[in-house]
Amino acid sequence: MNDILDFGLDDLSPVDDDSEEAMEALWAGDLTVLSQHHTTLNGSHSFVLAHDRSVTWGIPGAPQLVAIAVARDLRQSTFTFETSHHATASFAQNWLAERGCPLERIALHGGDYIKPADEITLQVEQQIQKSGTRYEVLDTYTSDDNPSEAWTLVNDSQATQAPVRLFYEEWNHGAGTYTMREGAFPDVGVAQTWLDERSEPLPEPPEYSDHNGAVVRARIALSRSAGTSPTPQTGHDAPRASAAVPVQRAVQGRLL
Repeated sequence: MNDILDFGLDDLSPVDDDSEEAMEALWAGDLTVLSQHHTTLNGSHSFVLAHDRSVTWGIPGAPQLVAIAVARDLRQSTFTFETSHHATASFAQNWLAERGCPLERIALHGGDYIKPADEITLQVEQQIQKSGTRYEVLDTYTSDDNPSEAWTLVNDSQATQAPVRLFYEEWNHGAGTYTMREGAFPDVGVAQTWLDERSEPLPEPPEYSDHNGAVVRARIALSRSAGTSPTPQTGHDAPRASAAVPVQRAVQGRLL
């Protein structure tokens, strides 16, 4: 894990107010760099995926991962600076990829990172990473407590059925692994009811199944072989409402 963050902007000026505000809103001391990529041609672009520790002192449930994209115009001595917060790494990687970063350059692997528990998790993450602008993010939540989870609620522009999708990530700190699952709902209200109650398994997208159910059976077999539940079975009292008063919470540990 590389925790050194230096964009080399000392001799450059922000191209607009948005870039200046985005840069000033981040404190390098609050960031733990998880992955970064800098282009070699004149050092013109930088892409960073980091954990923002300051968020853990703020509103509970706020996304703790920040994606940063910097583009330099060395001839004009200017730069653009963009940031975007995300609940899960795969959505942050998608955002960076949309701004020109090769996915393989911003991948998380090796070191102290928590590992995907099964093949399904890898497949769902790759689907998100390569989705382009397919998903419109509606809401996110991150919990450091029990259950340790993060989710992203989206509208899927390519779905012909159940277009509201929930990407649900749950961590097993004892095993050093996490799972990612995709759920499908007809509308936001039904998805929010599931999040509040957790009384039924996460409903799988219709396209997961073929006519004889082979795809579903294969996914269940994979998840069972990895020792995980094919759908999250968290308790009814899982926290999701954001509190108005900032509180101190433990640093989110799903990636570290």
